[in-house]
Amino acid sequence: MANVLGILTAVCLALAAFVAFKNKGAYESEITGLADSKQKLAKTQATLKTTESKLEAEKEKRSELEADVARLGEAEAKQKSENEEVRGRIEGIRSETAANKEKLDAVRVKTEKLGDLKGLASRMRAMNAELEQLAETASQRNAELANLTANNTQVQTQISGLKGMFERISAGQSLASLRTTIRSIYPSWGFVTLAAGNSQGVVANSTLDVIRDGEVIGKLLVTAVEHGSSTASIVPDSVSPEMPLMAGDQVVPGAAATTAAN
Repeated sequence: MANVLGILTAVCLALAAFVAFKNKGAYESEITGLADSKQKLAKTQATLKTTESKLEAEKEKRSELEADVARLGEAEAKQKSENEEVRGRIEGIRSETAANKEKLDAVRVKTEKLGDLKGLASRMRAMNAELEQLAETASQRNAELANLTANNTQVQTQISGLKGMFERISAGQSLASLRTTIRSIYPSWGFVTLAAGNSQGVVANSTLDVIRDGEVIGKLLVTAVEHGSSTASIVPDSVSPEMPLMAGDQVVPGAAATTAAN
């Protein structure tokens, strides 16, 4: 009987030791997981702080862009005023040329009636020289007008481009010309990094489409933008489990934003 009790006691002690060993392993695993979670939380907070700083920088760039648009508008108005002044001067020269031609025609009529008077030839040569000079001046004014018109067209084109860019940025849309790819994916955290930044036309808070084989397989929301790279969250329920996102997938502006831009 004593032997049976001793055996039972030994078995109970062995079971208790086994359970304690298992609990210790689970406890250590939980400690390690908690440390990893704290480290990831600290990294996420640092990323959020960096994103907020970049957002402030984007606001400053937007203010600078608005100032540039205003300056270009003033330049356009000044250019138009100068063009109108040149046109007025050209019309004056044309009117003066027509008046001189009428005078010349009148002199010719008188000459035909009066005959070859002394000194008439020299006066005629002087009037012809004056007419040639006026014609040359008119040609120069026309050339000046053409140059001013070309400059005005160039300024208007620049203003239109800046206005279009500013309108898309204000509307939270990436530029329609954007073409980039997914650089890396973090599915457990629900975001990806892109191989393009604000220098390629990525705009914070804009929606992007992920394209593979000509079809949209997911959508992204840009959360942070740098000069040559950016970060975007994966829009929930936009990605099918049968077709997960992969590094190298093509990324373009969202279909709705592109249609509006066109």
